[in-house]
Amino acid sequence: MKVTATAERDGRWWVITIPDVEGGIHTQARRLDQVPAMAADAVSSVLGIDPESVEVTVRTALSDDVEALLARTEQARRDAAAAQEAASEAIRDAVRVLRRDVHLTTRDAADLLDISYQRVAQLERA
Repeated sequence: MKVTATAERDGRWWVITIPDVEGGIHTQARRLDQVPAMAADAVSSVLGIDPESVEVTVRTALSDDVEALLARTEQARRDAAAAQEAASEAIRDAVRVLRRDVHLTTRDAADLLDISYQRVAQLERA
């Protein structure tokens, strides 16, 4: 059985609401990672089914400010990953040019790129 549980912070607890079951079910958890298990247990208790048969999707109910902060955080992570990929590609290109076209030694290329000569050798083989 699939249910959606909404978790909303109230003091030191996450208040869990599961409207998918007739009449709705309410329970609580101390930590967000405990919400799926607590929701499954509550559903299984009310319906008399095995908690393992309950698949819980958790939605958090947070303030607009917190939701905006989380969205900015996720975008910053995506931007950082893209920047890291671009930096990795640039270093691979630089190793190729410095070693094959300019004919620098592995150590000279490493000094120019501020990486170890072992890393230059790895990138050259890749």
